[in-house]
Amino acid sequence: MPVSRTIDSTATHDAIQRMADAIVEAHGNTPKLGLLGIADGGIVLCSRLEQAVAERIGREISSGIIDISFHRDDISTNPIPKASNPTSIPFDIHKATVILVDDVLSTGRSLRAALNEIFDQGRPDRVQVAALFDRGGRLLPFHADFTGFTEHVPEHLKVEVDLSEKDPVQDEIRIIADPSAKTQ
Repeated sequence: MPVSRTIDSTATHDAIQRMADAIVEAHGNTPKLGLLGIADGGIVLCSRLEQAVAERIGREISSGIIDISFHRDDISTNPIPKASNPTSIPFDIHKATVILVDDVLSTGRSLRAALNEIFDQGRPDRVQVAALFDRGGRLLPFHADFTGFTEHVPEHLKVEVDLSEKDPVQDEIRIIADPSAKTQ
């Protein structure tokens, strides 16, 4: 597939650091702060943000994984994969500030599913969104509170984010042709 554009590891790293700075500015003194990475795309980003925020404020930040598989509205056309990361929230979300973390924000459907899963687990005081790449195209009324990149990407293109768990120098964001996109 031809690549329209690539964002390299340096720009990606800088964007993640800016997101961490913004989270610290908004929540540096929030006692019950937790980050939840939406499986699968948000897990590595969540880990990176957790580390960066903790370094800046000098204390640990709670984090976990949110599995949206059972709340997706396309489950009949996209079955749940056999290998998935189950929801794991190792902190009390009741009356907490929770930041949902995902790699790409587009239609808002993943966020809707994540909110359903969160409220199945408890009742936070506040839920915000951190997305590395906000591509626009919202179908539901959501927005990202913390973003690395905000850029309108047409429907016929796909945003692929590759964040390496072991070697951030390999990180890359690609905007490519999407063969499954509807043509009009």
